[in-house]
Amino acid sequence: MAKSFDDFKFNRQILNAIADAGYTEATDIQQKAIPPILNGQDVLGIAQTGTGKTAAYVLPIIMKLKYAQGENPRALIVAPTRELAIQIEENIRAFAKYTDLRTVILYGGIGPKTQIEQVQKGVDIIVATPGRFMDIYLAGNIVTKGLQVFVLDEADKMMDMGFMPQINRILEVVPRKRQNLLFSATMSDKVRQLSANFLEFPTEIEVTPQATPAQTVEQKLYYVPNFKTKINLLKYLLDEEGEIRKLMVFCKTRSNAENVYKFLSRRYGEQEVKVLHANKGQNTRINSINAFRGDEVKILVATDVAARGIDVSDVSHVINFDVPFVIEDYVHRIGRTGRAFQSGEAITFCTPAEEYYVGKIEKLTRQPIPVLPLPEDVFVEQTPYEERQAQAREIDQQKRKENPEFKGAFHEKKEAKGERSKAKGLTKVRRSESPRKSERKRKR
Repeated sequence: MAKSFDDFKFNRQILNAIADAGYTEATDIQQKAIPPILNGQDVLGIAQTGTGKTAAYVLPIIMKLKYAQGENPRALIVAPTRELAIQIEENIRAFAKYTDLRTVILYGGIGPKTQIEQVQKGVDIIVATPGRFMDIYLAGNIVTKGLQVFVLDEADKMMDMGFMPQINRILEVVPRKRQNLLFSATMSDKVRQLSANFLEFPTEIEVTPQATPAQTVEQKLYYVPNFKTKINLLKYLLDEEGEIRKLMVFCKTRSNAENVYKFLSRRYGEQEVKVLHANKGQNTRINSINAFRGDEVKILVATDVAARGIDVSDVSHVINFDVPFVIEDYVHRIGRTGRAFQSGEAITFCTPAEEYYVGKIEKLTRQPIPVLPLPEDVFVEQTPYEERQAQAREIDQQKRKENPEFKGAFHEKKEAKGERSKAKGLTKVRRSESPRKSERKRKR
């Protein structure tokens, strides 16, 4: 039975802020995580995005800190991307609105001067990306001795992004005596190892089997031969699907994201579509997210840099224009829809070179993705020669991953060509060394 927030030992300021935010019932992760966090225990939480895990640790932290005190931070929350850091900071501001707690957010992409000034004014909670936190700490602008709570959010993503050296350095500079909270969408061996080094006798919470997509998300899969047919299918779905109120389209590369964005903006107008990837400036990225969140645009095209960093409650559809190479990202992508008890739809487009990753995703999530036939009205394009070659190379690489002795179709063709050339060469040599020919030459 779902708990009301009144059942937790929150003070009136927090309960009023929760009511203002429109929340009445606690989600599974909140019900299981809030009591042990309030009790001061270390917690290891396995929960996919969209389950309300940010509030699961933010609310008890606000309750523990209660009011502004001193100049130095008492809670540190570390997140892998600036988008996720921004989302966490927004949550804190919303839930701490009736307190005087001071929050500062630290991330790269902009100069550190303003961020340092904010820290020096006095701070209770710091939300930071690992690199920027260490930069400002090493410059002597953060005192960590007063830290009581340390949170690592999206630990699996931090490892995927190569942040372990920074995380280890942060662990060296924070006090040994503190409460630790670690949240991750998947329980990989690396996360298990980090938790062993980082947490003291933690309470383990897993609200759904690890890497299981939300039950509120309906999944669909279309097999398509090439990029152009994907574009045609995207156009068809946008024209036909009257239920697409708010859509996120995920692409595996920046160039694909740009191409899809250009197609959609030509078709529906720039006022309807925004694009989000690492090549965009920080302000552009923040503006794109805010425009999408505020319903100013209907479609957001993004690479996986945004997959875990956007908290928009009413995304009706996610389209995986490309299947992700990092298979765990599939769960995070489709977790953008079906959030907070709402239903959503996740549609994946898959070329022959991407089938390998679909198989891996189904193994990870322990469930098949239902396959739909391509609608008859979708025009199937011929696959250009270059794209066909690229797909063949990719399939060879996948087979080589599974079987290191596999040489590949390209290798076999090359070998066969070499054998033919060799055979031709031998024939020439034999002809040139014909005895009669040599005899005639001698007589001359």
